[in-house]
Amino acid sequence: MEIRSIASFSSYWQRIHGRTRRVIACIPEDAIEWTCRRGSWTLGDLVRHLAALERYMFVENACGRPSAYAGHDRRLAAGYGDVLDFYDRLHRESVALIEGLPDARLHERCVTPGGAELAVWKWLRAMLEHEIHHRGQIYLYLRLLGVASPPLFGLTAEQVQARSQAPP
Repeated sequence: MEIRSIASFSSYWQRIHGRTRRVIACIPEDAIEWTCRRGSWTLGDLVRHLAALERYMFVENACGRPSAYAGHDRRLAAGYGDVLDFYDRLHRESVALIEGLPDARLHERCVTPGGAELAVWKWLRAMLEHEIHHRGQIYLYLRLLGVASPPLFGLTAEQVQARSQAPP
């Protein structure tokens, strides 16, 4: 998928982000720093990471600046309310910066933290892939906790199966 305009990208991005935000809203307040095993990221780490990497790496690079990502630990936001506020605030900043770019910027090149040069539109596409990857981790953590989470596109796999025909 090639991204051809900032406006169409932003609209699509907001839908992706909205689905992620709905899953994050399912995290129980007392489980924000829960992890499935010692040494693994907590739910709060995942949320902070999504916010900070979007804003301070992907968006900074897309704007032609070097990464300013400083990690995802509790120094950035501690406690359920602060973690969600951090996530929402950094996303608003990210949207404002990206929506301020001209469409021509999409075909210019940016430099990633690894030193690769690629078209900005490809970097923004990678940002969405990154978010979707970590959203999947949050879904898994919620499942391990026994917490119900929203179906991604309106139906659960079981509901789709029940409404489907037998394969040919």
